[in-house]
Amino acid sequence: MEAIKYFRRDDDDDNDRSLCTLQTCRIEDSYYNYRPSLAANGVLLALFSFSLCCFLVQVTLSRRFIGFTIAMVSGCILEVLGYIGRIMSYHNPFSENGFLMQICCLTIAPAFLAAGIYLTLSRIVVTFGPDNSRIKPLSYPRIFIPCDVFSLVLQALGGGMASTASHQNKSPDTGDHIMVAGLAFQVLTLLVFMLLCADFAIRTLRRMNAMGDAALDPTHAKLRGSFKFRAFLLALALATICIFIRSVFRVVELGEGWEGSLIKDQKLFIALEGAMVILAVLVLNAFHPGLCFREGYIKKVKAAKADTEVKGKKSDRAFWKRHNRAAVGEEKTRHEVTESELN
Repeated sequence: MEAIKYFRRDDDDDNDRSLCTLQTCRIEDSYYNYRPSLAANGVLLALFSFSLCCFLVQVTLSRRFIGFTIAMVSGCILEVLGYIGRIMSYHNPFSENGFLMQICCLTIAPAFLAAGIYLTLSRIVVTFGPDNSRIKPLSYPRIFIPCDVFSLVLQALGGGMASTASHQNKSPDTGDHIMVAGLAFQVLTLLVFMLLCADFAIRTLRRMNAMGDAALDPTHAKLRGSFKFRAFLLALALATICIFIRSVFRVVELGEGWEGSLIKDQKLFIALEGAMVILAVLVLNAFHPGLCFREGYIKKVKAAKADTEVKGKKSDRAFWKRHNRAAVGEEKTRHEVTESELN
């Protein structure tokens, strides 16, 4: 049986791919052109499930970086669904449901992971000192999160259009092109993000060489010197690079269309999609910002509490001084009135 291009079914039921089985049709006629590996996809499913559970436990323990965790949990849920789709396709690579489930979920999932990464940069800038950055700390999420949302909308819209077209036995090319546009915009956003990170690092180092420790915010000196914080910076850099590599690969892969050569290469997919993304989430599990920033935040909370207590004591002393002065004044006034009455 010849492969059915663009998933169009002929009038003859013998050419309906949904009627194929591993016993009756060639694997080259499936949606993948190969049989998805049960072992590789099973391992990735287990690892993403483990990462998802870790993020949930970590946010419960730290109760910080809620936005970051929501983004990472959302991405991991989509990754889990995507690899469930690939395992479904292992049992029946001729089924359209598993194929569409994995291609849509795995395509848009890293957009959520990128959003989580964008949310952390403002905290890093504050830790080193806002004066070292070209833009204000809060400007980073305000710039990159809308860009990420736009990318996500394009990818989701394209995936939905491609899926609908496939169900209607039409060409998914239009939806595929929109998905590629969303992925390309995501790559551009990540590239600009990495350039700004590099610029911030270079400016910080130059100011440190010129000004010494005066270039840094003294409030967070202990946090900057901690192993966890430095490890988090390396983990964040590695995660960003991994997602960038993955996104470039998917742009090229989907740019060829659903009948291209790259989409039919399982080893390349596992290496540049699965391995890159799971590495990104696992290093952020190992060095979760809610735990790595904890030392600095505890110090800040304690300092704020101590400052409040000192101000409260000063306020109490000032109150009693005013009260005593008022009491003395009233007593003096009553004494003067009494003497005037006696006279």
